[in-house]
Amino acid sequence: MDEITYLIYIISFVLGSVLGLLLSYKKYNQPFVTKKIDPVALIISIAGWFLVLNSALLFFLPSFVSISLGLFLVALVLGMRPGYGRYETVFGILISAVVWLALTII
Repeated sequence: MDEITYLIYIISFVLGSVLGLLLSYKKYNQPFVTKKIDPVALIISIAGWFLVLNSALLFFLPSFVSISLGLFLVALVLGMRPGYGRYETVFGILISAVVWLALTII
């Protein structure tokens, strides 16, 4: 069962990456020149990293489902056009890690 789970994770990440690249080329017509944070990508990144890092806290979903969905969402942002999605990914990791630390310490 472990091999199938890892295969699902890889397929989920690859599909998210490809879809993120396609969507970002439609959304952004120019190369990375501005340093603005995209609010939609930020929300997707936070949700994805939350699902990946805090999958054990979500008792109503099997962990492989939440991790697969989280990897898909993370890959949407990571797979964006070069330069885009970097800041959103960093903020998503930081916020999810703070939530994880807060919930495990309490």
